[in-house]
Amino acid sequence: MIWKNLRVLVALLLVVVLTQSAAPQERQDLSVEEIFTSLSREIYRNYPTRLKWLPKSDRFSYIQSDREAGVQKLIVHQARNGKESVVLTSDDLKHITADDTIEVSLYAYQWLPDESGLIFDSENDIWYFPLKTRQLIRLTNTPEKEEEIQISPDSRKVAFVRDFNIYVIDLATGEEKQLTFDGHADLLNGKLDWVYQEELVGRGIFRGYWWAPNSQFIAYLQFNEEPVPQYPLVDWMPYHPTVEMMRYPKAGDPNPIVKLGVVNLNTAKTVWIDTGENTDIYLPRVYWLPTSDQLAFMRLDRYQQHLEFLFADIQTGESRLVLEERDPYFINVGDFVYFFKNSPRFIWGSERTGFRHLYLYDYNGKQIRQLTRGDWMVTQFLGVDKNERWVYFTATEKDIRERHLYRVKTNGSGFKRLTQREGTHSIALSASGNYFVDTYSHVFTPYEMFVYKSSGKQLRLLRASEVDIAAKYNVRLPEFFTFEGDNGITYYASMIKPPDFNPERTYPVLVYVYGGPHAQVIRKRYGGFRFLWHLMLAQKGYIIFSMDNRGSWGRGHDWEKVVYRQLGKYELEDQLRGVAYLKNLPYVDKDRIGIWGWSYGGYMTLYAMTRSKVFKAGISVAPVTDWRDYDTIYTERYMGLPQENEEGYRNSSPVFFADSLHGHLLLVHGTGDDNVHFQNSIHMVDRLIDAGKQFEFMVYPQQMHGIGSTTDRIHLFNMMTQFLERYLKQE
Repeated sequence: MIWKNLRVLVALLLVVVLTQSAAPQERQDLSVEEIFTSLSREIYRNYPTRLKWLPKSDRFSYIQSDREAGVQKLIVHQARNGKESVVLTSDDLKHITADDTIEVSLYAYQWLPDESGLIFDSENDIWYFPLKTRQLIRLTNTPEKEEEIQISPDSRKVAFVRDFNIYVIDLATGEEKQLTFDGHADLLNGKLDWVYQEELVGRGIFRGYWWAPNSQFIAYLQFNEEPVPQYPLVDWMPYHPTVEMMRYPKAGDPNPIVKLGVVNLNTAKTVWIDTGENTDIYLPRVYWLPTSDQLAFMRLDRYQQHLEFLFADIQTGESRLVLEERDPYFINVGDFVYFFKNSPRFIWGSERTGFRHLYLYDYNGKQIRQLTRGDWMVTQFLGVDKNERWVYFTATEKDIRERHLYRVKTNGSGFKRLTQREGTHSIALSASGNYFVDTYSHVFTPYEMFVYKSSGKQLRLLRASEVDIAAKYNVRLPEFFTFEGDNGITYYASMIKPPDFNPERTYPVLVYVYGGPHAQVIRKRYGGFRFLWHLMLAQKGYIIFSMDNRGSWGRGHDWEKVVYRQLGKYELEDQLRGVAYLKNLPYVDKDRIGIWGWSYGGYMTLYAMTRSKVFKAGISVAPVTDWRDYDTIYTERYMGLPQENEEGYRNSSPVFFADSLHGHLLLVHGTGDDNVHFQNSIHMVDRLIDAGKQFEFMVYPQQMHGIGSTTDRIHLFNMMTQFLERYLKQE
């Protein structure tokens, strides 16, 4: 009897154990610490970094970390059949000398155009790894830094900038040759200055020179920085603080004087291109024509309302106007130019219809045809196939909240969308145009990488994030929707509700805003750490609301241009329409609405809290507080010159309305911010003190615009959470 009862007891225990193991695992709550440490690492644990198509074959390479072996591998993937091979590992890049062992970084790699080897930029020097000998060769060994490294099209030479001059090295002989000789800290040859890379070319891209297709010439920009005022970046951490001076032109200040030259590699002589008598201009783009005897460049006036495209003879320097664009507001410069190799034609991107579209021109500036059309915009030009029949690009044609890949024939026919899944598709097109890699993203999908044929046929999944955010965490899917304002305009918006949302309750709302030009908040894609923090706040009982106001990106030039000469005004009007929409919802607590943002969003937070009374609390991170304190190219594009728009600058700047601050404010800035200078917040603090306004202020020593240190970010977002709990959560 005892044995029988024991068997029954064991059976019951087994049922309990099996039932518990089969039960779904309880979903977790997020924390700031997890968001910025373990979760971020887990999401991108197997992400293929530095993916690049090889220059002449339908193969791509990427870096994969082998954590068990403790090495990084450079892997080459055959697009056609999916076969992979390891080209080299980080162990192959160890340079051993009698005194030391240098581990050359695999990260900054470049393929030679003929695919015979690779160039690496590491330890401030240049390294060469020919695949035939598989012996690492050190090309430079100087105390100075070699930077902006670029390989010649014929794979025989490597160019770089050292001490503001351009050099080349012959890979066969190792011989080094200097091409420019007048460079110094205030005269930059082949390297962009801060404001060009930040506002015209692309953030983080400083290379200002270009190889000719025949590898015999290099075109380069020369920046004379002497007219540009200097700004001090103070490092307060040493016992005796240090100061780094940077050339930074604020709105209305003199810009650098820029020249365009072509240097002959054989003679090291430069021919200067005729860019016009007016030196107060921008030269935002430079291109070689396929024949290597002509150069094309853009010339943009200081007001950024007149863009000219010119061709120049590199032997004489003479230039001629090919086409031009004019706009009474401002022109957005982009990378939408392609020169056909087999015929004297080129592709040109223009917003002349109100939406960015692609056009085909001949070398005389005559429009042959318009390739794309409609009330949607081309967002990125990707390339042309090797037969020069198909043009590939991404666009908003399906939905402005998504990005998809399209193609059209050069005769204007065959327009087709190649990606289908709802969301955002980031495309890397092969040199031949035969294949592409699609990095797909949606709200709860950080990334999925697929290999496709150019026809749109999916071949295989390459990698995907292994974190299922919806399954692992106690979160609710964000809602995307539209609403109509009292002005009859339809606005795109999103909302994250608490996971246990009850429509019978009322909740505090936090409005997340960016609001500025060239940015779009409402996108169907994974939103990174800010999105995860918003999910965490929703778990704590907040509703997170966002919308895209007029002036933001994605809906064409007419939508964006309304901000001209009066930043903040229409952006806030629209955000307040969003607040009005929220107040009509029965589950929104009308007295507990807060706002927060970073950079332009930080500016919008201050503008909203000094020009309205609807926000109970706000967090402003790294804000512009006075547009006279921001750089020329960005600010003048939207505001004009301060000397000619004094009232507009004053009305757009929160510092002048500090005495109208309404609500609890947390102001945050990094002392090392070289973009939106710390001075902006100092000015705001001073005005708030004079106005007798109480507020909270947090400084992050040495941190730049993004406050990128993990410990600093954890501190910041915990502080922001606690601030909201004190001032927004409490009824």
